[in-house]
Amino acid sequence: MTGEPLRLTVNGEMRPVAAAPETSLLTVLRNDLGLTGAKYGCGLGECGACAVLVDGRVVRSCTIPVARVAGRSVVTLEGLAREGRPHPVQRAFAEAQAAQCGYCLNGMIVATVALLARDPAPSEVAIRAALARHLCRCGTHVEILAAVRLAVRLTAEAGGTIVRETAS
Repeated sequence: MTGEPLRLTVNGEMRPVAAAPETSLLTVLRNDLGLTGAKYGCGLGECGACAVLVDGRVVRSCTIPVARVAGRSVVTLEGLAREGRPHPVQRAFAEAQAAQCGYCLNGMIVATVALLARDPAPSEVAIRAALARHLCRCGTHVEILAAVRLAVRLTAEAGGTIVRETAS
């Protein structure tokens, strides 16, 4: 890359990135910034393993060029926890034992955070719709749905705080 580095706000912190503008956000997060919560699954934006939040919306980081997120807020799985405590959604997924291999869960956690930011008391239909494009090959669907329901309760108990835009 030539010229000035791109400036990204990732998990509340301004980060200069010396990458070609067309490089995928996933590649920059994992390879340049060392944030490995978003996973490379399909590379086509189909499986959801690479999901992150951009300005509070779920995006597939494997298909979005890094230049498109310059100047915007990016929150990864790592950015959800605060002061050594997991985010209520992360806690819910752990308590509900929603993981089998765990590969899909990071994207599902991010999608759940976005869902609860939009709708703190989603219906079963809304929960299923929010996770519909996130693929789980291990078959932990029942536990994942239980985790989202638990996340609704834990988030309410935590005062409804879903996404924190600034670092601690």
